[in-house]
Amino acid sequence: MGMIVKPLYTPRYVPTGNEVAVFETSKGTIRVRLFGKDAPVTVGNFVELVQKGFYDHQNFHGRVEGDVVVGGCPVTRPLRPQQVRMAVREQLRGVHPGIGDAGYVIADEWEANPRNRHMEGSLSLAHKKDANTGSSQFFFSLADHPEYDDRFTVFGQVEEGLDVMHRLRIGDDIESVRVEGAAPLPSDDDLSETIVVEGEDGPQEVPNPVYQAMQALAHLLERKVVV
Repeated sequence: MGMIVKPLYTPRYVPTGNEVAVFETSKGTIRVRLFGKDAPVTVGNFVELVQKGFYDHQNFHGRVEGDVVVGGCPVTRPLRPQQVRMAVREQLRGVHPGIGDAGYVIADEWEANPRNRHMEGSLSLAHKKDANTGSSQFFFSLADHPEYDDRFTVFGQVEEGLDVMHRLRIGDDIESVRVEGAAPLPSDDDLSETIVVEGEDGPQEVPNPVYQAMQALAHLLERKVVV
């Protein structure tokens, strides 16, 4: 079976650097200053997902004591907290928190990011082993972890709610996420299915990766996981 290649998406939202993410969780509120000027692709993608309601009603699905707490997997959305904990322990057949994404991937930004330091309260983009495979999953650093600086993109820092972050456990709810200071999203209605690029034999029509990414995300937001 061949590997599924997901579109590499460049967000259309351009951060101003003034965005603040507000996580309302079952343990309390966390406010995160986003690094829109230093990691514009990662922040732009995060803002788009937030404004589409992607993270609402998900659950945190990973925690390593003294290391990280992980969220952002859509597989968790229809699950109750106990079901998430069971699924993580592989006690819920066919349900695997941690494998989900937004239907596309984005480029890494850790190399060019001058603020790419994993400290207590850092918000970073999770990804698979290969480069440029981040999508929707994120993690909060529970302590300083400089060994992650050349592996993951830091795109924010907790300003308020460090105590809440430390109390988060697997199964805790992400009740909602909003971004203060964010502008409205560009419309998806004007996206064309194809674009024209310059090839070796002249202009040629190819699938539009932005259209493909937004179609994948729309399908994912409509899909329900039955447990």
